Amino acid sequence: MIIEEVKCKTALSKSNLSGLDYSLNPYRGCEHNCAYCYVPNVLRIKRKSWGTFVDVKTNIPIVLSKELKSKKRGVVGISTVTDPYQPIERKYRLTRYCLEQLLIHDFSICIQTKSDLLLRDIDIITKFSDVEVMVSIGTLNDSERKKIEPGSSSIKSRLNALQTFSDMGIKNTVFFGPIYPNIKKEDIPEIIDTFKTYNAKEIMVDKLNLKPGIKENILRIIPPYKNLIGNPDIYNEIYSEIIKICKLKKIKAISAF
Repeated sequence: MIIEEVKCKTALSKSNLSGLDYSLNPYRGCEHNCAYCYVPNVLRIKRKSWGTFVDVKTNIPIVLSKELKSKKRGVVGISTVTDPYQPIERKYRLTRYCLEQLLIHDFSICIQTKSDLLLRDIDIITKFSDVEVMVSIGTLNDSERKKIEPGSSSIKSRLNALQTFSDMGIKNTVFFGPIYPNIKKEDIPEIIDTFKTYNAKEIMVDKLNLKPGIKENILRIIPPYKNLIGNPDIYNEIYSEIIKICKLKKIKAISAF
């Protein structure tokens, strides 16, 4: 992994995602190295280099501190093109330092991650007036998770983090996505039951978006997915089943896009 310390000129970017006014990304690049990641397409990074480097924006807490003095209040998404709690955060703590600055002005925040490292910052997160913790889970099969998301936290640890924040009264959401392409309609009841067991209050569902290079990247890792990738009928069937089961279980379910 190539780690490079860099300086940034801005901290908050305008977000076009629903429910978010700003995005905050303390890092460029991600150690999780998810095979389905759309970020290389967005940032125009060669896919073969994705997961091999992380640029650390060492001055971002200072830049953020200055920006917050004049920015209009809004919801800050942490993060949108990298994971704020990827392993390098243990050393640099940039996400934590940024949270400290956001708390001073009590901006609303929405944290999305595949890591249980966010539990380290529970002392800060619980002090915000308006906060949502979103834990991304695309499968319950941890052996497949290790292949598709090799640098991420285990599914069990993510579920435990979800439970912890729920027990503390923090709004929490499972970002069920991208749904792994081998998940079948009959798997949905068990998956939803598991999310409910760990006190998920809401489930946001996202399909596998096949931007250029993603399908080939996944098939390179797990060839048997070939017949299941990119079939909209299968996804629509699964999404309909999710909505039906969530209604029965009295859990709110919405589409990501």
